[in-house]
Amino acid sequence: MTVYGKVHSLFTGKVKTIGHPGASDKMDQEWQTGAFKEERNQAVFLSTNGFLGDECQDTKHHGGSEKAVFAYPLAHYDLWKVEIDNEDIGPGGNGENLAVMHMDEDSVCIGDIYELGEAVIQVSQPRRPCWKPARRHRDLELAKKIEQTGRTGWYFRVLQEGKVRANDEFVLVERPSPEWSIGRMNEVLYHQKDNIGLLENLRDSVFTPSSWVETINRLLKGEEIDDTKRHYGPNI
Repeated sequence: MTVYGKVHSLFTGKVKTIGHPGASDKMDQEWQTGAFKEERNQAVFLSTNGFLGDECQDTKHHGGSEKAVFAYPLAHYDLWKVEIDNEDIGPGGNGENLAVMHMDEDSVCIGDIYELGEAVIQVSQPRRPCWKPARRHRDLELAKKIEQTGRTGWYFRVLQEGKVRANDEFVLVERPSPEWSIGRMNEVLYHQKDNIGLLENLRDSVFTPSSWVETINRLLKGEEIDDTKRHYGPNI
């Protein structure tokens, strides 16, 4: 078994109401989110539905057993600081539970199983960003930028519950789908939509999430997919 990375910091938090009712600037208007999480220095119990004490505001699109843990590479923040001209963006800035070191979308594959602290977790899907990071960081195009750069982060499902803490290492137990890194999945969906063979291969991979299969099938039928609502929401 190989150590693939480690937890730099662990975050959990409750849903908070942000902004001001009646603000004229849409970026300042009132909204709710569970993304403003607090760093935890002690071990936190990880159940099949996520970390104890953690909440998601939009339970239709976030949280649940298939999105129990959101991980985001720490190294991406140095790039975002420059690209969106925001020195304040840093660990926890994407609403992640785990800011991770020494692993990213190109080194992590769909279906990977890792031991992490007392828990055993499996990579379940890449993250598809919504409008909320854009509002948080006051960059209207941020969701699209996250997709286009491939710096999306990814989700885990929990196979074995247990306590996890900062500095715990990701020990790779099994890699059943080495041909599909998170980065390659993002590349196909966002940059190679016209490559029918690749789309079909990704759709037919055993670990491709059902939401991605649905999107790919629509693309293969030649349908236009409008992501405006997800990208911008009430920001426009």
